[in-house]
Amino acid sequence: MNPRSLRRRTTAALAALAACAALLATQAQAQAQAAPVADALTPATRFYVDPNSKAAKQALTDLRNGDFANAVNMARLASWPQAEWFTEGTPDEVRAKVRSLVREARLVNRTPVLVAYNVPGRDCSQYSSGGAASSAAYRKWIDAFAAGIGDSKAVVVVEPDGLALLPSDCGPGVDPTGELTATRVADLTYAVRTLKAKARTTVYLDAGNVQWRPVGEMARRLLDAGVQHSDGFALNVSNTHPTDHNTRYGTWISRCMWYATEGPEYARGHTDWCATQYYSPAAPNDGAPGNAVDPADPATWRWTDAWFDQNAGTPPNDALHHFVIDTSRNGLGAWTPEPGKYSGDPEIWCNAPGRGLGPRPTADTGVPLVDAYLWVKIPGESDGSCTRNTGGTIDPEYGIVDPPAGAWWPAQAHTLARNAAPRLTFNH
Repeated sequence: MNPRSLRRRTTAALAALAACAALLATQAQAQAQAAPVADALTPATRFYVDPNSKAAKQALTDLRNGDFANAVNMARLASWPQAEWFTEGTPDEVRAKVRSLVREARLVNRTPVLVAYNVPGRDCSQYSSGGAASSAAYRKWIDAFAAGIGDSKAVVVVEPDGLALLPSDCGPGVDPTGELTATRVADLTYAVRTLKAKARTTVYLDAGNVQWRPVGEMARRLLDAGVQHSDGFALNVSNTHPTDHNTRYGTWISRCMWYATEGPEYARGHTDWCATQYYSPAAPNDGAPGNAVDPADPATWRWTDAWFDQNAGTPPNDALHHFVIDTSRNGLGAWTPEPGKYSGDPEIWCNAPGRGLGPRPTADTGVPLVDAYLWVKIPGESDGSCTRNTGGTIDPEYGIVDPPAGAWWPAQAHTLARNAAPRLTFNH
């Protein structure tokens, strides 16, 4: 590379990093303003950007290494709000960490997004295993989490996968009596109610994603876990399924809950009657192509829409539960491995290769039931040491042992930024 070209690229990279720094400095220096007390998101809500995020640090590392293209992309990534995960610690520790975050956000009149991820037995002891030692310990931790928020504004996503992956789903013999599952549901209910008791905290209970639990099953689980005491539910956390697919799934769940609680008298309690992303009684189901619901073919989901139109009608939006969608890695949609490449589960959710950042975080979605698009999963953090069920330790998609769950992975962050759809720009 000739010196003139090098100077031009260096100047461009420094200018981009300076723009990012200026943006974050403007946020940090903004005068705190008295905001109206509110317990729900509005299109005007502005989310907090951490000026010391992993992406911001990676931008400086890349710049020092002379990797100007990635430095600029990391600076762009760092300018957008991302969630802060709380996964461990004593009650005193989590109280202090939460309080510090919400205070920083309050100084600049921004709303932070927090994730509570410490329920006992989380992730069925898989890549993200861990959690509090007992139900009693978890509830003390949640009490401290809520105390840390106090009267500050905050959005909290409660326990990703905690409801979609109950102890009863973890395999034969894990919960033979159902006691662990009942305790999990009770713990989630406790978390929702405790956090929502804070006047300016908006709470969303995680509900998996469109390619997981059937509509009626997830609707039932949400109701059992106290979603009626929250602001709604969260979808697609740490996953890559398209935004519009999750929007339809979330809408069906909301309509199913309404149908089984506020709809026709004969349907009370019957979320199990709702059409799903896997089956609809409204379809002919006669074996002809397109005449049954196929979860892999959204064109067939019209049969699910038809069932809800016929049976649930069109309840007003303010009578339905709202939801948020994690768009941190779904810009290019879900990953599909080559046919026949893996004989077992290819773990399409786990460090899916070649993905890109999706729609930018915003509370102005233009979709009546979707309160926000959020980057809940921190772009660039690993899902765990995926093996695609090959029996070894290497992830065959990358040829390495993937970093542990939650660890920063620069190569993945670079890929997500490079493949962003829409194209990654600075947040102004």
